[in-house]
Amino acid sequence: MTMPNHSDPQVQQPAPQYPMQSAGGFAPPEPKKRKKWPWIVGAFVALFVVTSIAGGGDEDEPTATASRGADSGNAAPLAESPAADSGNAAPPVEPPAAEESSATMNMPVRDGKFEFVVTGVEAGLTSLGDNPFLAEDAQGQFVIVTMTVSNIADEPKGLSPSNQKLIDAQGRSFSPDTAAALNLDSDVTFWDEINPGNTVTMPLVFDMPVDAVPSAIELHDSMFSGGVTVSLR
Repeated sequence: MTMPNHSDPQVQQPAPQYPMQSAGGFAPPEPKKRKKWPWIVGAFVALFVVTSIAGGGDEDEPTATASRGADSGNAAPLAESPAADSGNAAPPVEPPAAEESSATMNMPVRDGKFEFVVTGVEAGLTSLGDNPFLAEDAQGQFVIVTMTVSNIADEPKGLSPSNQKLIDAQGRSFSPDTAAALNLDSDVTFWDEINPGNTVTMPLVFDMPVDAVPSAIELHDSMFSGGVTVSLR
């Protein structure tokens, strides 16, 4: 049997809820949401600062290392200074004496494209020449070394007296005095080009100390050639 739907007058029904209104009759505004972008910008700034500090520390490391390396490099000479102060300096090296050469006077020798034959040596001259404008006085003594030179190549070749050197018994070398050589009868005074197969006579003048003894002469095809040594003893 269905009971009629009557509400019990003793049971209180819940009162309907309405939004609260202010005294003026309007609802209060909802609170605004906080903006997030200031926090994002701040995070990037903090990250940049941390990165800069870390990078600066890495750049200081090589500088400190370089300073230590420079200090260590400067320490080496200080370690050697006691040896320098000890007075154990190496004795002066004396020039080597002239070596004995297997080639002698009147023997043909070759260097490069020239063949040389030393034919005579004259020493002890104090002056050369009768012409007052060309005559030369020796500082010590004039030594004249006479030779013939042949071009053994198949083309012209330049010859210069300045490329030759005289060596004394003490191993000292002397260059020719070309001004004094103007007083001699020579086919080559300063420089000349010798044709293939031709032979010229070339006396060389050297100004040496009075007590110097001519020992050997070093003959060269050119200033860059190896040279050949002829004994004058």
